[in-house]
Amino acid sequence: MYKLVALDMDGTLLNSQKAISPRTKQAIQAARDNGVQVVLASGRPLEGMTKYLDELGMTGESDYVLSYNASLVQRVESKTVIRKQIMTGRDAKNIASLANDLGSFVHAFTPERGLITPENNKYTEHESEINGVPTTVMDFSELTDDEEVIKVMMVADPDVLTAAINQLPESLYTQYTVVQSAPFFLELMNPNSNKGTGVAMLAEHLSLDASEVICMGDAGNDHHMIKYAGLGVAMGNATDDIKAIANHVTDTNDNDGVAKVIEEFVLNNA
Repeated sequence: MYKLVALDMDGTLLNSQKAISPRTKQAIQAARDNGVQVVLASGRPLEGMTKYLDELGMTGESDYVLSYNASLVQRVESKTVIRKQIMTGRDAKNIASLANDLGSFVHAFTPERGLITPENNKYTEHESEINGVPTTVMDFSELTDDEEVIKVMMVADPDVLTAAINQLPESLYTQYTVVQSAPFFLELMNPNSNKGTGVAMLAEHLSLDASEVICMGDAGNDHHMIKYAGLGVAMGNATDDIKAIANHVTDTNDNDGVAKVIEEFVLNNA
């Protein structure tokens, strides 16, 4: 019996119109009515998830959310942080310097300053727009070395970003969790921060075993949680590497892939 369902948002829960379909909404509500914990696990900040949490009625103190690729795990109502794995200003400055050398833009999220970038660009504007958070343009040299930074992102046209990724030093992958969440987004986080460790910690908090967990996603930043879950599900629109590690491949985000999994594996067994 599955008791926890963790859902990526963009490309998974949300269709191409950034909406939750009626069938998916109904399936999630039915699962919750049967006592199953459903959580959103996204690269987005909480501000970019609130609208959808409201729509799903997942706003109570017993509801949880994994934001910034689980750099923060929080209770929704009080925003109480139950797990935090973040970075520093020193990290942000080092990554910004590397991004500049590789011809990529960079932006970061911090608890105090919000979304910051040394140079505005269409991808940072996209980040700002989908999450409803303003952008502050500032030189990262203004960050103190020990200032809290939640995550840093290299952002660029897909071909430019791919070229940059191919030139990243191997040491970067031991210093940070490095995941590609979109063709134009590369996310760098605390090495202990990823959706897999976040879901595992939440499962432990809820006294659940990995075998009782379903995780669904479509992109590189979903890799860790899909590997962790008792049932790791790739969307039909997922990248090939995500499909390769999944236990199950469902339909696409535009064809109620999430609803079909919940109906088959949760509601049919309720």
